[in-house]
Amino acid sequence: MKKSLIALSFGTLGLGIAEFVMMAILPYIAADLYISIPTAGHLISAYALGVCAGAPLLTLARKLPLKNILLGLVAVMITGNLLASLAPSYWAMLAARFISGLPHGAYFGVASIVAERLADKGKGSEAVSIMIAGMTIANLFGVPLGTSLSTLLSWRVTFLLVGIWGLIVLYYIWKWVPHVEGLPDNGFKSQFRFLKTKAPWLILGATMLGNGGVFCWYSYINPLLTQVSGFPAQSITLLMVLAGFGMVVGNLLGGRLSDRYTPGRVAATTQMILFAALLAIFFVAPMGWLTVLLMCLCTAGLFAVSSPLQISIIHFAKGGELLGAACIQVAFNMGNAIGAYIGGLPLEAGLSYRYPALIGAPLALVGFALLTLFYKKYEPKRD
Repeated sequence: MKKSLIALSFGTLGLGIAEFVMMAILPYIAADLYISIPTAGHLISAYALGVCAGAPLLTLARKLPLKNILLGLVAVMITGNLLASLAPSYWAMLAARFISGLPHGAYFGVASIVAERLADKGKGSEAVSIMIAGMTIANLFGVPLGTSLSTLLSWRVTFLLVGIWGLIVLYYIWKWVPHVEGLPDNGFKSQFRFLKTKAPWLILGATMLGNGGVFCWYSYINPLLTQVSGFPAQSITLLMVLAGFGMVVGNLLGGRLSDRYTPGRVAATTQMILFAALLAIFFVAPMGWLTVLLMCLCTAGLFAVSSPLQISIIHFAKGGELLGAACIQVAFNMGNAIGAYIGGLPLEAGLSYRYPALIGAPLALVGFALLTLFYKKYEPKRD
C-alpha cells in the first residue's frame, strides 16, 4: 500500500472522529456547558453547516497545487478542534464546530482527486476507498476511544487529541504525498458548469436519498437494539464496534468491485441491498442477533457506496472536479440530517423504534432507481 494513500487516510480518520464522536458525548458537553441535550444537538448541525459552507469555498483555492490545498484544510481541522477543546461557552463551541466542519467535504474532494492520480492503472476506485478507510476506522476504534476518554477524563480531551492528531496528519501529508499539480483553471463559472448536465444530479440525489434512508434507522440504533432487540445497554459499545467493522469491510469491498465492474453499477446494487436490509430490520427487529447481522450489512453498504459515488462524480464533473467531489460529502451530510429528522417522525407519533427502518427503506429504493438510471444511461460500459 502506498504511503501517500495512508497519509490521506490519516486525515479522514481525524475528520471521522471529530464528526461522529459528538453523537456519543453530547450529554457530557451539555452538562459542562450548562445547556440542554436538544440545544447541544445544535453542535452537530453546526458541523454539518460547516461541511456545506466549505465545499463552495474550495473553488477559491482552485489555482493552488492540490497538496497545498490539503495542507491548508488540515490546518483548519486542527484549529477547529483545538478551539472546541478550549471552548468556554455554548456559543464558542458552536463556532468551533462550524470551523471544524469547513474542511470536511473539501478534504474528501481534494483527497479523492489526489488518490485517483496516485493510483496504479485501473485501481482508482480502490485508491479512493483506501483514502476513505480512515473514516471507517474512526467509527471502529476512534469513536469508542473518544467516548471512553470523555467518560473517564473530559470531553475536551477528545477534541484536544483530534487536534494533536491533525499535526501528525499535516506532517505525513507534507512528507509522503508527492507534489500534485492543480487542476486546469477555466475561470470561476466553469467550476459550476457540470451542474447543467443530468448525470451529476443523479449521483448527488442518490447519495443524499440513499444515505438518508440508512440514517433514518441508524440515528436511532441505540434504542432499537436495547428496547426492541433486547440487548443490555452495556453491550452497545461492542455492537457499535461490530457496526464499524462492517463499515471497514464494505468500504474496501466497494472500491475493489468498482474497479472490476463500474462504480455506478456497484453503487446501484448496494442501494438495492440496503433497501432489502432496512425492510428486513423492520420485520425481524425483535430477533437480536439477526438484527445485528442486518446492522452490519447496512453499515457495510453505507460505506460500500462511498468510493464508487466519489469516483463517479469526479468523472462527470469535468472542469469542476474539486467542487463536484466536495459536493458528494455535502449530499452525504444532507442525507444524515434529513434521515435523522424523518426517522424521528414515527417515534414522535408514539410508534416503535422499528419504524425508522421502514421509513428509510423507500428512500434507499429511490436511490437505487436514480443510480440504475445513471449507470444504464450515462456510465461508460466496460468489456
